[in-house]
Amino acid sequence: MCGIAGFRGEWSTEHLDIMKRFIFHRGPDDSGVYFNSASRVGLAHTRLSIIDIAGGHQPLQNADGSIQVIFNGEIYNHKDLRRELEAKGYTLPTHSDGEIISHLYEEFGINFVSKLRGMFAIALWDERNKKLFLIRDRFGIKPLYFYETKKGLLFASEAKAILGVERVREIDPQALEWYTSFRYVPEDRTMFKGIKKLRPAHWLEYSDKGIKIERYWDLRDIEPSTSYTEAQWADELKSQLKEAIDIRLMSEVPLGAFLSGGLDSSFIVGLMSQMSERPVETFSFGVGSGWHNETPFAELAANAFDTSHHPLSGDCNDPELLKKIMWYMDEPLADTAVIPTYLLSQLTRKHVTVALTGEGADELLGGYDKYKILTYGDRIGRWLPSAPLRGLSSLVSKWHKPYRALRFLSSSRDRAVSYMELVAVFSDREKQQLYAEDTRKLFGQQEPAYQVINRILQGCHGPTYLDDLLHIDLQTWLPDDVLLKADKMTMAHALEGRVPFLDHKFAEFCASMPASLKIKGWTEKHILREAMHGLVPEKIVNRKKHGFTVSLKPWATTADNTIREMLTEKNINERGLFNYATVDKLLNSNLDNQYVRRQVTSLLVLETWAQTFLDPATLSPPA
Repeated sequence: MCGIAGFRGEWSTEHLDIMKRFIFHRGPDDSGVYFNSASRVGLAHTRLSIIDIAGGHQPLQNADGSIQVIFNGEIYNHKDLRRELEAKGYTLPTHSDGEIISHLYEEFGINFVSKLRGMFAIALWDERNKKLFLIRDRFGIKPLYFYETKKGLLFASEAKAILGVERVREIDPQALEWYTSFRYVPEDRTMFKGIKKLRPAHWLEYSDKGIKIERYWDLRDIEPSTSYTEAQWADELKSQLKEAIDIRLMSEVPLGAFLSGGLDSSFIVGLMSQMSERPVETFSFGVGSGWHNETPFAELAANAFDTSHHPLSGDCNDPELLKKIMWYMDEPLADTAVIPTYLLSQLTRKHVTVALTGEGADELLGGYDKYKILTYGDRIGRWLPSAPLRGLSSLVSKWHKPYRALRFLSSSRDRAVSYMELVAVFSDREKQQLYAEDTRKLFGQQEPAYQVINRILQGCHGPTYLDDLLHIDLQTWLPDDVLLKADKMTMAHALEGRVPFLDHKFAEFCASMPASLKIKGWTEKHILREAMHGLVPEKIVNRKKHGFTVSLKPWATTADNTIREMLTEKNINERGLFNYATVDKLLNSNLDNQYVRRQVTSLLVLETWAQTFLDPATLSPPA
């Protein structure tokens, strides 16, 4: 795992050094640069050494140096691809997985990316054709940002490395409009005006002709299959996941796994324990106390698999912690799970350098309650007249849950609107009260959030509505929330996270599976549970979905009152985005209400982000 950065344009080696300093935490073991003054190209790399520690220094190149490569990630099938290249006459002097990239490009052109099995963000400079390529893995496990100016193109694993060279202090109004709905910024936007994300499963070509971006893989192209019985689907799922885990155990440094005691992490650790001669190193974080602390389930799984378990518990109420986390996040992400993920990664890095994690199973196999609510609500809403429901929702709008439920049902004939009515942090109606007058005028020109969902649905051709819902989250929630926080919080501690459920071969298998096996009746991830029988304790197999839940009450009741300290009338008015009276009313509401909690978190995170990245005259990485 590493950090990459660079440019093509009017910058210098000094700027490469600046960018390296901003991503040093991603790769503290080694670093390297390539600079070609004639072609005005610079590449910078910071390395976390995992495979071929002695020989994997980057940048990497082909035999004559005309192709230069830096990359962040792991190519799990690199040995097979190495043999294929050697059979064609290529000489590969090291054992680094990244060494194959330049030679694959020589042999197959940019289409070489379809051969890679793994997670990656790649920058490749083709000196002969004067082209710079940026490539991001299929699901967006590894981040990659770019920024085009009159000087040229900058890119980096983290946006702050770009900010260290070209200061951006202006908010993208479209990104802010979407953020107040999603609690993250979807598609290719970021909150920094002009800085963009390369979207998952895309490559970017930058030449004298400008930018060209193309998609190279789409899970929606997988055809459904009916070739298995339910028992056969379960057996094949277990077999394919085991293989995806097995290839992710390659490492020359200590390796372990996150273990929450939920379905996904327990299944991964259970399969790992079958493959390991030694006890698996496992790590858990229990948030607070009571029902939302998963420590007992993590210990149950650890005992069942005889792991070397390292538990950690905490209340996540250190007021300085959010500010520290925001530096590493780059982007405002109003998901309180970033805090325990940061602390869990910190604990884990004290013992291992690589950890397997369970992200992706929910989005592939139907693990969220919203999928059940939306699919069944879609059927109900099409039978009920919408006008009375809209009228009733207006009467009960002061109660969040009934209001949201009725609005969602009344809009079920438009699936994009219905989806946003259910998941939006602030509804369009609530935004009218939240925004300051000038913001309302500006945002009236921005595209509403439901259009993001519309674009995805227009490209869907799944056999069921559930298939389409899964694709929505695979293109929004997964890369822009789940994987964003996983990457940034692990890499804050130079910890490599590997994600077996997002092996693209395994994902294609899941995409071919009938939706009826993913949600059966009112049971989510039915087929995953079936595959776990006999390996994972039944108490865990029968568990309901449970994510990291962090209460905001400690943030509001500490002596510092972190929330009030950040969301002061002065700060809100000077920022000029929101109506303070609405914010103040929200802060006086019940912070344990899930909707209020998400709304307050969104405002708190946004203000913390703005103070971290917009307000300082200059940015500098921490010591």
